[in-house]
Amino acid sequence: MSNQTPVTLTIKGMTCQGCVNSVTKIVKRADPGADVAIDLASGKLEAKTQASAASLAELITKAGYEARPA
Repeated sequence: MSNQTPVTLTIKGMTCQGCVNSVTKIVKRADPGADVAIDLASGKLEAKTQASAASLAELITKAGYEARPA
């Protein structure tokens, strides 16, 4: 998608691959065309998406994680 921009978030509260999958699904619901990469060890999410960093952080936080733009 042509309007995708890089987004980096710091996420606290992810403890396993299931958490990574859940967060990935949240981003994909906001932007089905997003390219998402999450490093569980560092708690970093990097995505190319049409969604804003602030909106993704809000959605992820509502799901029970602590997310903020990096």
